[in-house]
Amino acid sequence: MQFPQATGRTQLSLFQRAILANPPTPVILDTPEPHWPEPAESFSELALRGSTDNCLLLLAPILRDLSQPAGERWLTLIDAPAQLTQTWLRNSRINRQRILLLQSRGSQTAVALTCEALRLGRSHTVISWINPLDAHARKSLTDAAMHGLSQSLNIGLG
Repeated sequence: MQFPQATGRTQLSLFQRAILANPPTPVILDTPEPHWPEPAESFSELALRGSTDNCLLLLAPILRDLSQPAGERWLTLIDAPAQLTQTWLRNSRINRQRILLLQSRGSQTAVALTCEALRLGRSHTVISWINPLDAHARKSLTDAAMHGLSQSLNIGLG
């Protein structure tokens, strides 16, 4: 079977000529453009209620997943409860080599420390335990997370 030889004109140029000879008429719609959802939120909250032991059981798989290697960035925990010890992290099979544990000190508040960690962008996720968290602090955390291309998670323990 033989195929026909090329004539020098490609199909693409034929299509281009047809479009240029008869340009399409623009259609104007009266309906507004669809609203696309915003990108994923940079800030989340998790409220855990019950005994501390039960809350830690629920928290362990979350921290385990977040502590798995995610490039060069860290999982940072700020002002974590005293029960989140090195022993608890090890027993919960959490990768302690990928976690930074930070405590606010002196005049630096937990919100300020969390915002700084988020803004620097060295952590993929910064988890804080700030209670109560007002609207101004929530906005500050969201803005800092967006700036550092990080995720902020605030956990409330009841």
